[in-house]
Amino acid sequence: MTEHPDTQPQRRSMEEKFPRGLWVRLIIYIAVGHLFAGFIYLLFELGAK
Repeated sequence: MTEHPDTQPQRRSMEEKFPRGLWVRLIIYIAVGHLFAGFIYLLFELGAK
């Protein structure tokens, strides 16, 4: 059940990095979340007047 020593460093470096698609999704979710929060804030500001 032990792995070959030459595959261990490759797996370790792969686990330390996030996949590129995950970073893209994270940035998109953060941007959309901020836009949605800004829209809600705008609705409250306009509703208060």
